[in-house]
Amino acid sequence: MSDLPFTLDQLRILKAIAAEGSFKRAADSLYVSQPAVSLQVQNLERQLDVPLFDRGGRRAQLTEAGHLLLNYGDKILTLCQETCRAIEDLQNLQGGTLIIGASQTTGTYLLPRMIGAFREKYPDVSVQLHVHSTRRTAWSVANGQVDLAIIGGEVPAELNDSLDVVPYAEDELALIVPSSYPLGKLGSIPKEDIYKLKFISLDSQSTIRKVIDQVLTRCDIDPKRLKIEMELNSIEAIKNAVQAGLGAAFVSLSAIEKELQMGLMYRAQIEGLKIQRTLSAIVNPNRYRSKAADAFCSEILPQFTSYTWNNETMNGKKNREAAPTVIVES
Repeated sequence: MSDLPFTLDQLRILKAIAAEGSFKRAADSLYVSQPAVSLQVQNLERQLDVPLFDRGGRRAQLTEAGHLLLNYGDKILTLCQETCRAIEDLQNLQGGTLIIGASQTTGTYLLPRMIGAFREKYPDVSVQLHVHSTRRTAWSVANGQVDLAIIGGEVPAELNDSLDVVPYAEDELALIVPSSYPLGKLGSIPKEDIYKLKFISLDSQSTIRKVIDQVLTRCDIDPKRLKIEMELNSIEAIKNAVQAGLGAAFVSLSAIEKELQMGLMYRAQIEGLKIQRTLSAIVNPNRYRSKAADAFCSEILPQFTSYTWNNETMNGKKNREAAPTVIVES
């Protein structure tokens, strides 16, 4: 086939319309006029001889053919981006872009410090950080939209054969209490004293809440007996509530280092109880890896480099066998 019935610009427009839900918003996001977008879509439909959008509703809805073209278009555009980045790599880290993914807690509290350390050594590399749920982040790595990611949750089962997953670090979930609580000043507290506390927690449907409940149960603590006074939807909101003296909470240690140093809250040790989760690094061994990604792993994730960077010997098997059985999405 000598001539393709679409251009890269048309694929970009199709993707923008699907993402924005309207021709006008797509035009705004691409900094072109709405008539130009409409004309490109009309030309594309004429060249393919199929309708790509159902124009009956208020929102631009893709037809079956539109969804099919969007799926393949995403792959084409991703490969084009990989090609451009491979060419940039010829400058030997005198430029280029590194795209890192992260789940919520790691992206908010851990990755900024890691990126800062990397940028000190490679100031000419542009670094992007995409923070989403563990599931969405894993799919971004699988699709080649992200070079590598640090996650605190379990990779979707359908991606187990596509990604290399390596344990990176252990992160403890600590019991924090307001600085006014006498329990926080003690070296440790008995398990039974937990039931005396008023708790602030994430909502009952969150993954991290469910895993905490499972660990407490294994430690002979009944989560149903805990006095949940308030449910919030973010870690920052929980930290602020604890500082305000509204109750105790279980929070990742990486999220409260500054507050503990400043004495804004206390960490209460519980006799015989330690709640941990495993942070993991993930890459797609079948995608192009930039020199920037290699450098980041060499500088920041040395154990990850030695564990999976040799894909011919690893084949993505050893890493999955080493993955922990209880991990929590943050």
